[in-house]
Amino acid sequence: MQLETGKSKNGLVGTFRSIIREEGFGRLYRGLVPPLLLEAPKRATKFAANDFWGKKYLKLTGQSKMDQKLAILTGSSAGATESFVVVPFELVKIKLQDKSSTFAGPMDVLKQIIKKDGLLGLYVGMESTFWRHLWWNAGYFGCIFKVRELLPKPETKKARLLNDLMAGSVGGFVGTAVNTPFDVVKSRIQGATKAPGVVPKYNWTYPALVTIFREEGPTALYKGFLPKVLRLAPGGGVLLLVVEFTLGVFRKALGPPYI
Repeated sequence: MQLETGKSKNGLVGTFRSIIREEGFGRLYRGLVPPLLLEAPKRATKFAANDFWGKKYLKLTGQSKMDQKLAILTGSSAGATESFVVVPFELVKIKLQDKSSTFAGPMDVLKQIIKKDGLLGLYVGMESTFWRHLWWNAGYFGCIFKVRELLPKPETKKARLLNDLMAGSVGGFVGTAVNTPFDVVKSRIQGATKAPGVVPKYNWTYPALVTIFREEGPTALYKGFLPKVLRLAPGGGVLLLVVEFTLGVFRKALGPPYI
């Protein structure tokens, strides 16, 4: 949906039907391998970077505990860090999911990109991916902090996990709402076919946002929002739940000074 220029012809259901009718059911899973391989290092980097930057900013500001502004700043920094891990995987996924793609699979994409553009070719769209992850994580971790603050203080382990599920889900929704325009731009930049001597239409993030807004209208910046938010809102809640539960197990097993 995000690679489609102009006014969208189909909604979510229509897009499913169109893909299955024209390209077969298997096409729905085109580009599945890169996200699967990326998931573990991506999530680990996200939360490890958030923890690292949180401690750094607390030390730099002299504050004893996190507040809303620091939560947003920490999340932004974690997203920026995460983007460096994500780019090659996202590039391969986009190349495979493009309707005009003729690649045989992920390894074929890698071989052809490296052969044509070298190793740095795997980082096409780095700038747009940077902004996409910066804004998603800013919204996600900023909302987690605020929602936890607004919810009743948990008295039990079950209540704490429920709070985390709610906070993560709200964070996932807000993060997706904030970053979808940047995701659209990233997909356009990474999905473009380079022609010698021709300046790409979509090259840098913020000028591309203006171009899409001017030529296709504001709704074009939110193409693919529904499937993204259906995945990332509850996913953000489950992710936070799993991370906090896992950290709790480790802290309990390791004992002081990790508790």
